[in-house]
Amino acid sequence: MRPPQAMPAESVLGAPRPVGRPDQVPPTGPGGAPAGPGRPAVPPRPQPPAVHHAVICVNAPAMAASGPDGQLRGHGLHGFYRNGVRALARMELRLGGMEPLPLQGALTSTAQARFLGAVRLPGDLDPDPALTVERLRHADGVETVVVRNTGSRPARLPLEIAVGTDLGPVAEIAAGHRPPDLPGQVQSAGLRWTGPVHSAVVSAKPSPHAVLAGAGVLRWDLEVQPGARWSVELRTELEGVATGPRPPGGRGTGVPLPWSEPEVRSDDSRAAPLVSRSLDALGALLFADPDRPTDLYPASGAPWRFGLAPADALWGARLTLPLGTRLAAGTLRALARRQQLTAAPGRTEGLLPGALRHGGPELPPTCTATEATLLFVTVLAESWRWGLPRSEVAELLPAAERALAALRDGLVDGFVTDLSRPAEERSAHPVAARAEVQAQAHRAALHGAELLEAFGRPGAEGWRSWAAGLRGRFRERFWIDDLSGGRPAAGLGPGGQPLPAVASSLVHLLDTGLAADGERHEGLLDREQTRLLAQRLVAPELDSGWGLRTLSAKSPRFNPLGHRGGAVRVHETALAIAGLAEAGHENEAGTLLEGLLAAAAHFEGRLPEMYAGEQRTPGCPPVPHPAACRPAAVSAAGAAHAVFALAGVRPDVPGGRVLVRPASTAPLGELELTGLRVAGEPFSVRVSRIGVAMVEEASADLQLVAR
Repeated sequence: MRPPQAMPAESVLGAPRPVGRPDQVPPTGPGGAPAGPGRPAVPPRPQPPAVHHAVICVNAPAMAASGPDGQLRGHGLHGFYRNGVRALARMELRLGGMEPLPLQGALTSTAQARFLGAVRLPGDLDPDPALTVERLRHADGVETVVVRNTGSRPARLPLEIAVGTDLGPVAEIAAGHRPPDLPGQVQSAGLRWTGPVHSAVVSAKPSPHAVLAGAGVLRWDLEVQPGARWSVELRTELEGVATGPRPPGGRGTGVPLPWSEPEVRSDDSRAAPLVSRSLDALGALLFADPDRPTDLYPASGAPWRFGLAPADALWGARLTLPLGTRLAAGTLRALARRQQLTAAPGRTEGLLPGALRHGGPELPPTCTATEATLLFVTVLAESWRWGLPRSEVAELLPAAERALAALRDGLVDGFVTDLSRPAEERSAHPVAARAEVQAQAHRAALHGAELLEAFGRPGAEGWRSWAAGLRGRFRERFWIDDLSGGRPAAGLGPGGQPLPAVASSLVHLLDTGLAADGERHEGLLDREQTRLLAQRLVAPELDSGWGLRTLSAKSPRFNPLGHRGGAVRVHETALAIAGLAEAGHENEAGTLLEGLLAAAAHFEGRLPEMYAGEQRTPGCPPVPHPAACRPAAVSAAGAAHAVFALAGVRPDVPGGRVLVRPASTAPLGELELTGLRVAGEPFSVRVSRIGVAMVEEASADLQLVAR
């Protein structure tokens, strides 16, 4: 037997982490350029695998992916993964030398899938298949194969399962590379493959009658009587530990979900499955650091960003605050441990880590480190309003103060650009100031002021004054007058010229944040400007009928599959629904909600990160995006939040008050939400068909105010 082919140690991921995608990786020159005089031929760039038709099971830190037929064929993303390593690439089943005819393949939960196929017995004249093959797969690496004989005679035929692996890192696989298969060795009731860092084992129960190591085949000689069934359990395990610190793990046994499990009843039958399946998806993305197993935080999404992306984790935690503060607390603590504590060359004190992502064809890149740093302050302040204990807020307040200090030190010409760049570089080489970053900075300043004042720290009035100044500058310099009444610019260029792109990122201007007494903070737009933006959002140039496009369809660079060039990103549509409803533009919120619910029905209640921004037409479902994460934290949390927001529950637990201000148009008809959490206690509310709210369960310590 030849020795295993070595893989470079640095290519094996020792821990889940975000994987580069086109929206995160700076563009490079085209691959496959023809050779010319004095220029060597450039090999064609591997094509990244498309996953829009894949059946992906996720249970952090594990994942499994295959086609709808259930066969793991080793190409594309197929395989069982753990901690970013492909433990098994191939698991191809044949019964009597034939692959089962695929009948159905679908998720039964985010972590599990069921595949059903049929096989006709050799020589059987009956056109109906006598044998069915069911495969029950769990993301953790366990698969059960069940063969049933519904025919009239015994089935005597071999079952063969071909298995193999490359122990490839998901980062390489995501880039389109396929490492060579490793040779297998017979071990106990299965096979083992050994690489330089990891080993993988597949074991079967009952043991196979034969194991062919060279071919990588497990074989059973079956005899299944009429009406009987036979089953085998296959278990894939990854062994060995990568060098360096222990990788994060998933939610451990005995660790409860960090939110309550709500019950949704509504006249619109689409709402309940959307919430339950979205929360199921978010639960499958939960990670914890090895030394803090109860501090859970969500990964960004699978398969491409199956690790901690601070901005996405904070969005996931913030949008699920109606279900309790435990996810927010775990996320905030995990990120506080990763905050830049001291200034270093090229780094900003107080900054959270984050990648630079492409901003689309008409806007500059987005700095997710800036977004996460500002969002940290907001999530802490809003968690406090929802009932995070004062002692836990106080523990995290120094991290929020460091984030505010990073904001203070990162201003250029009175606006916020990219906090991750050193101050000297920002001054010497200014970049565009994006509108949504100003909204996030304004909200963080107001939330920071509330926290500083409530906890006896200095600086509250300074931040309120700065926020007021930013409002004035924004309304003066970011507003573009046109024949429709005007609109906010998507950004200001380095010279101060407005960037006229019409993009879904403008919805962040509606997200003003939770304030004292359950009210909204004042936003960067005045009332009339907000009304004009609301009209713009539901106009056909942005509203696809399935949700908001990331770029106006009128743009000459519109691309319905562009992640920032025209695709629909679920979480921004959800933010628009909530922001419009809170600002009193309920008809517009209902319009966008209908599109999101219609899209969710086509995706079986499991909305992906994004999908194509093609115009909705009767009889045609939304077009999936080939590179979208499924599940994704921000889309899962956002979809649930879009439903919760219609009840208008806005607490101020430190003030002993809960304001309930539902959408008076009642776009879901009668809506009842039970199992919410305010101040750590159950909270239930019912909204009638005429938009009147009745609180049916709440803490006795809270004053209820319904409007």
